[in-house]
Amino acid sequence: MVFSLEAKTASLSVGEFADFAIGPRESGGGPAGLWRAQLGQHWHQELRARAEQAHAAGGPPDPRLQFEVAIEGRLTHRGWTIQLGGRIDQILPGPAPHGRRLREVKSVLRPLPADEAELRADYPAYFRQLAAYLVLLRASPEPAGGRAPLAAELVFVEAGSGLVQAVALTPFDEALVHHQLEALVAFLDQRLRATARRRHLRFRPPYAALRPGQEHIQANLAAAFAASPAAEPAPRILLLEAPTGYGKTGCVLEFALGQMRAGRFGRLIWLTGKSTGQLPVMHTLRTMAAGAGGPAAPPVATWQVRNKAEHCINHTFHCVRDGCSFLRGAAERWPASGLARFHLDESLPRDLEALQAAGREAHLCPYEITRTALAFNDVWLGDYNYVFAPANRGLFFEQPGFDPAETLLVIDEAHNLPARVAGAHSHRATADEAHGLLAELDHLRAPAPLLLAVEAWARLLATLGPADALDPATEAELRDLVARLADLAATTAVDPVALGPRHNETLWRFGALADFLADTRLRKLLWAARAGELEFTCLDAAPAIGETLQAFGGAILMSATLQPYDLTAEACGLAAPSYTTLAAGAPWRAGAYDVAVDLRVDTSYRQRGGHYGTTAGAVEQLAAAATAAAAANPGPVACVAVFFPSYAYAEAVRRALENRGSVLRVALQPRLPDLATQAAWVEENLLLADALFLVLGSSFAEGIDLLGGRVTHAMVVGPALPEVNAVQQARADALAGLGREAAFRRIYQVPGLQKVNQALGRLVRAPGHRAKVLLHCRRFADPSYAALLAADYQQYAEIHSEAELTEWLRPPA
Repeated sequence: MVFSLEAKTASLSVGEFADFAIGPRESGGGPAGLWRAQLGQHWHQELRARAEQAHAAGGPPDPRLQFEVAIEGRLTHRGWTIQLGGRIDQILPGPAPHGRRLREVKSVLRPLPADEAELRADYPAYFRQLAAYLVLLRASPEPAGGRAPLAAELVFVEAGSGLVQAVALTPFDEALVHHQLEALVAFLDQRLRATARRRHLRFRPPYAALRPGQEHIQANLAAAFAASPAAEPAPRILLLEAPTGYGKTGCVLEFALGQMRAGRFGRLIWLTGKSTGQLPVMHTLRTMAAGAGGPAAPPVATWQVRNKAEHCINHTFHCVRDGCSFLRGAAERWPASGLARFHLDESLPRDLEALQAAGREAHLCPYEITRTALAFNDVWLGDYNYVFAPANRGLFFEQPGFDPAETLLVIDEAHNLPARVAGAHSHRATADEAHGLLAELDHLRAPAPLLLAVEAWARLLATLGPADALDPATEAELRDLVARLADLAATTAVDPVALGPRHNETLWRFGALADFLADTRLRKLLWAARAGELEFTCLDAAPAIGETLQAFGGAILMSATLQPYDLTAEACGLAAPSYTTLAAGAPWRAGAYDVAVDLRVDTSYRQRGGHYGTTAGAVEQLAAAATAAAAANPGPVACVAVFFPSYAYAEAVRRALENRGSVLRVALQPRLPDLATQAAWVEENLLLADALFLVLGSSFAEGIDLLGGRVTHAMVVGPALPEVNAVQQARADALAGLGREAAFRRIYQVPGLQKVNQALGRLVRAPGHRAKVLLHCRRFADPSYAALLAADYQQYAEIHSEAELTEWLRPPA
């Protein structure tokens, strides 16, 4: 749906109009909704063939028989003009002489025939859709010679058997169109009031006092957007790099809310790669809105979106309407549930616990509260997936009135975006899953064609051994089989409740696999890491990312580590001059790092084992220096942070410390599920341990800001290059035309050094923070590596011996 609040017009399809509801929608979404849609297409085609045969009766085709007929028109209601359009499934002759009969075909899983009242109660949107077509035709200009008599009927098709039941439309059904117009206009009026509220939006600056470097950021952001090479209506896309601790979140929020107040954007979407990154955004928004302009000032209507599984209050996470009492009948229970209060009253708590408690009380799925409330909020805060992942983006893009062209998109920690989107497009299939699905389908007596195809799939997967790539013959067989399975999964009625969540996911995945294989934008690799496990890996999602970014009215991609800008832009599907860049400096970081490169060791995979003792000794020396620094100053802790490329490497060095009789108390980061427990672990071990062993690229290294100003000594053990495997080799092969060194730089060096820069950036987060950093590998002194270090770390001493390390660590007199 697209609307103009100023002109008081709205344009939407007849299907959207019929489905429109404030609250849960029975049509559903996700894999189950897609499966139902594909099933419907199958039966549309089948009934079309039946109608053509019935009217032909051995003769030529009846010209009065029409299919997929476009019907458009305008309806007015309470000062709004609503433009509707769509395609009716069939227009048949009769029943009156020279009359016409409209027909919509809808597939259902329930047995037919059924009581007509039950069909009306269970599928009200189907009746509204057909009635809307009828009303549009009646409202169209009358043709010469008068209007032919019109009638309409819904044809329900039982998906499993093909049995049909026709239900004639009544005048009561036509009246439902006017009730639907009333609901739609009420929503549009509410959005009109929200627009007025944004125009008078008041908010506090995010910071009581500006830090050095922030003085001109608002003017620089405005100038960068205004100077963006893309002209209207093309998007404005900005790559913003600012160091950790600069205050990017507050500065960009202030700019974004100002743009919304000025009417340049109607909505802000803020995306993060981890849920931990959403917490400071919510905190800053509350700080900016608290008391802004006095009690009469409108707040910033914000909704933080958590994933569907976290919302779930059912005993089993299985989002199938017929198998979840919190979803079944939700549309009917919503109006009396009182849950509309969450989008009508922005002062109410909106955290996950509040939504779950309200959902239990009303016996409604809490995720439906989130889905409903989004359309009424000005700021959406969520994961990358809600814009970039095919399986999740419908939550945002299917919201009534959502228009990306009128939305400002902010992507936090944007250096992670390319890998995350590629991962969202990737899939895995295993022989164990296939055999489990086959057994359950056989138990449910599924139709033979589906059983035979799944059996062939299980057999193919079981024959796969480890391989860096499938041979052409196997890949061709696989593609044909996936296409057949996707078609069968879409057109075969299987009870999703009886099948269960795990096997449903396996069955529905065939459609996603077929889409993945057919998507020409993606560079792909089909390979097997282990026997019986097939990986559908997206090597590069850049074109898909760029296409999505350019749909938005504006986008800010921000991070502390976006350079080299050209490679970041290319990985996001952007080419000059479609974007502009802005580097925000922090003068207080100058001289805050004292860096040395330890040339004694080579931490490459093949060589590191010969240097474990030297690495352990360096950890002991840095820990002793940190203890001395803590004794001389009240702020720092007596603990050194040591960053490793992997858990295995950290474990090996811990064992080396034990073997040399070290008394150091070492704390190796555990695998913890959420930010709160991770932060608690860091807080505890900063006080109890002599050394924190952290893994580069993890939440501990990139998502927890507890080290700045407290850890004065740190060590990075190697440049954290990605693991050499089939995926990285395929990526390198795709870049072979650039030359070996350029390909190696893009595939290995840039991602590895980004992790190093991210980790070190969190050691200095405010004026006055200082850190002594040992880069423990001779590769850091190689110009090709050193050039990728952030500017703050490119001036370094060189360590050739233990004595030189001791001297470097000695505090100044």
